[in-house]
Amino acid sequence: MTRAKNEMKPPVPQGRDGSPRPSFWPHDLRPWLVVALSFLALAMAYSVRASFGLVMPELEAELGWTRGFNSNMAATALLMTALLAPLGGRLVDRHGARSVIIVGLATLAVGCFWIAATSHPWAFFLAFGGVAALGFGLVATHVVAVAVEQDFDRNQGLATGIATSGATAGQFVIVPLVALAMTAFSWRWAFVALGIGSLVLLLGIIAHYPRGLRCKTTAGAGESRSSLSQDLARILKLPAFQILFWSYFICGYTTSGVIETHFLPYANYCGFGAVTAASAYGVLSAVNLVGMIFAGWLTDRMNRPLLLGGIYVLRGLTFILLASVGVSYELLFIFAILFGMLDYSTVPVTASLIASHIGLRVMGLAFGLISAGHQFGGALGAYLGGYLFDLYARYDWVWWSSLWLAVLAGLLCFTLRDRPAVPAPAE
Repeated sequence: MTRAKNEMKPPVPQGRDGSPRPSFWPHDLRPWLVVALSFLALAMAYSVRASFGLVMPELEAELGWTRGFNSNMAATALLMTALLAPLGGRLVDRHGARSVIIVGLATLAVGCFWIAATSHPWAFFLAFGGVAALGFGLVATHVVAVAVEQDFDRNQGLATGIATSGATAGQFVIVPLVALAMTAFSWRWAFVALGIGSLVLLLGIIAHYPRGLRCKTTAGAGESRSSLSQDLARILKLPAFQILFWSYFICGYTTSGVIETHFLPYANYCGFGAVTAASAYGVLSAVNLVGMIFAGWLTDRMNRPLLLGGIYVLRGLTFILLASVGVSYELLFIFAILFGMLDYSTVPVTASLIASHIGLRVMGLAFGLISAGHQFGGALGAYLGGYLFDLYARYDWVWWSSLWLAVLAGLLCFTLRDRPAVPAPAE
């Protein structure tokens, strides 16, 4: 049954004098403009992050860097993203998503150009694990999800699923193009192209992303606001937060950590070329688009903890197939299809549960903290993947750990209620 939320309409954009501010876009289309531009921003940011896994074998061959060093670089980027996630969420709660995304795209472009220009290991480390990672942390699914939840009164799950699916949908086109650029030119020119793309999108966000995307419950200028410490104290003591945090930690381990960082190197290890591996990753990302939108649609229509837990359990089972790929081209693409349906489909369901169990007023901060857990889990997966590969020259232990952790995440989610016993305060 469709869930209804008793929330006010989004505030009409206003000028500094309080009068309605003229807008290029009709007000009834503004929420969908948020969805479209957020989709594109996530597509760029997540494609840059995923491209690192594609160029990892090139860095090892050309510059002599070890798999462990490169994995530590990916893990550092995820840790940086984790540290920034609560900050980005808090800024969205207070000021809206526009400025957060603008800063994120700017740093992403700078990071890409720096990566393309250097061969020094620690300069590269700083460019990807520091500057570009700042962009990853600010142009993030939780920032977009909060903006969408704040702007929609109906079909929040579907709208969130569409907007956040940019995190994978763009990779269906961009990552294979990066592989082609690497084949025709070099990995350096591929990152130059990614930097230019980030700048072009940045100009589009500046020109057309709506201002004033403040939370509907805190738009009033005269309303009092609780302090950061008060909000943190209330959020951290909620059982729903703890369940969502630790399940999302495992989500990060099984997606950003082991798949985003090690799927492409694993495909290379199995004997597949760069274009084939990137094509399989592109298929995974394309199916992810369908999975996220479908999960968002289901979020508005069924028991959400059952949906979220089921996604985790089924995701875990796909790692049995991945461990059995060997040299089978067919199994590689079957895994990509199945995992793609279950990859980022947790995002719209988790966002909806945060909104109902923790509250819209602090959703940015809460989702930022939970997203930080996701990135810490991803960093652990990225690190262990490289460490265990250097140690055993194989990925088996990583795939089996992902299986059992995903099942554990599903069991945690099954303990939640679809509706909290005490509704989240409107505040």
